[in-house]
Amino acid sequence: MSAPTERLRDPRQRAERAARILDAAADLLLRHGYRRVTIDDVAAGAGIGKGTVYLHWKAREQLFSAVFAREVLYAVDELCQALRQDPRTCLLHRFARTYFLAIANRPLLRRFLLGDPELLGRLTSAPDTTRDERHSSAMHGYFRLLARDGLLRDDMSVEEAGFAYQATFEGFLRAEGVPSVDDPEQRADLLARTVQRAFESESPAADAAVRDLADATIALLGELIDVDRAEFGIPAA
Repeated sequence: MSAPTERLRDPRQRAERAARILDAAADLLLRHGYRRVTIDDVAAGAGIGKGTVYLHWKAREQLFSAVFAREVLYAVDELCQALRQDPRTCLLHRFARTYFLAIANRPLLRRFLLGDPELLGRLTSAPDTTRDERHSSAMHGYFRLLARDGLLRDDMSVEEAGFAYQATFEGFLRAEGVPSVDDPEQRADLLARTVQRAFESESPAADAAVRDLADATIALLGELIDVDRAEFGIPAA
């Protein structure tokens, strides 16, 4: 018999329970994939009743979408922390290296971003276009900031640079099986060098401009985090 549905009025306790549900779902998805994981499995993993899961997410697809959205936000938050610690992370090659490692060190996120059909199941046929457009808009905003400060090559448009960068980044995520560059740190370093040579201008960035750019990038990413959390019911870390 499943545990009874438990309603919590304390927002902190409710957030802690939501995080526990997401943790259990993430672990099960990574081990078994979408098709083999049920709400009953998640409830058992979180130590709660099945009905309690539905107090947070009304459908299985909503829960699993929230799991993947949280994985993305973890990586974006890691990027924000790096920007606060070292403003020069806002330079495109450092930005790419930091974000690449944030993804590479999260197997669930990497498989999600690469559209692994075994992991995602029917979610592959129902992409969240609103979220995708929101993230694409944020990335485009970041590239506009780089162009504004003269930190991109001037022989391609912002749109062209953004498209080529995204294709390069995804190519590095997908590339596997080359023993000489199989270590994530090595691949991140190679990505950074490739991005710097292919997309950045040769003009040095002044410290004041870098700090302003880092602050603007943090604000851009912070807004993205807030909207995604609200949409998917993800508690703050």
